Amino acid sequence: MTKNPYIGSSLDAFLEEEGTLEEINLIAIKRVIAWQIKTAMAEKNITKTAMVEKMKTSRSSVDRLLSPDNHSVTLETIDKAARVVGKKNSF
Repeated sequence: MTKNPYIGSSLDAFLEEEGTLEEINLIAIKRVIAWQIKTAMAEKNITKTAMVEKMKTSRSSVDRLLSPDNHSVTLETIDKAARVVGKKNSF
């Protein structure tokens, strides 16, 4: 009988050993940020078009921001979006 080295270990320990823990955490953070901004936009009735105008950016930049699977978003873009929806530095 072969003993499984992962029995009893945490998922974080497994992901760290596989070398993917940091990447997985960053993906999760990006998904939460996208969800929070979408939620705040809905609460304040802010459309994508209004976000583009208020952020002084492009539609594709807002689409990248709101996509949970697109990870090429800068901190500056996140900060601008947070300010538009009234969240300043709370993300």
